[in-house]
Amino acid sequence: MVPTANLIVMVVNALLGFAIPVFLCWWAVKKHQAKLSTILIGAGTFVVFALVLESIVHQIVLKGPNGAVIQGKTLYYALYGGLMAGIFEETGRFLSMKFLLKKEPTETKPGVSYGLGHGGVEMVIVFGISMISTLTMAIMVNLGQTDTLLSSAPAEAKDQLTATFEQLQTTSAGTYLLGLWERFSALTLHLGLSILVWAAVRKGGKWLWLFPAAILLHALVDGLAVILSKTGASMVTVELIIMALAIAVAALAWVVARRAFPAKAAAATE
Repeated sequence: MVPTANLIVMVVNALLGFAIPVFLCWWAVKKHQAKLSTILIGAGTFVVFALVLESIVHQIVLKGPNGAVIQGKTLYYALYGGLMAGIFEETGRFLSMKFLLKKEPTETKPGVSYGLGHGGVEMVIVFGISMISTLTMAIMVNLGQTDTLLSSAPAEAKDQLTATFEQLQTTSAGTYLLGLWERFSALTLHLGLSILVWAAVRKGGKWLWLFPAAILLHALVDGLAVILSKTGASMVTVELIIMALAIAVAALAWVVARRAFPAKAAAATE
């Protein structure tokens, strides 16, 4: 049986996975006159570049002749996963900002708005929707319907489903709360990276270094999370380190914004 406390946390997480991004976007539009179109462009770019294009590359590479080698070595997998996330998401950010946000003013607000869309839709899809799926499976476990699921699943998926059912019954409620914590860190990171890339796009010249810097920072955070997880670090330790890095990126973005967009940087980040 999945403990009742776990079910309650799953419900709360699922609700917050949708409510937090929606509230932040509403707050940005209503209270700070952010453009909804910019937020939606950020959301759409994440879907296209991270969920579609990056996934296609993963299918090709990880199922190719070198896939087993990459996945079998923690360092290789961390480098590969981190760089792919950095390259695809930051390139998507750069291209969308350059070609779809041409009419946006040269200030910090468009970068923040884009980041809310990019990080917000990731929170909805990766956390909110997945939590609904997890909750559904947990309820089926408690209703004794696991045999029904297993009987209708393909043979190659049955072992994975069985492991998932067992994990649902042994995972603590606190672990699911760590998932919400991780999403706050990810959203903070996306806001920071969006401001860095926006400065690179809008200011150009000596500011262009911020684009490859964003790729490397993204790769560092994602890759380090893999290494820490694979080498036995506790989940709390991993999330503390990732949050610290996300805050550091956001702080760097704040400094960059005040220098690149001095007139309105403070107003957009208040």
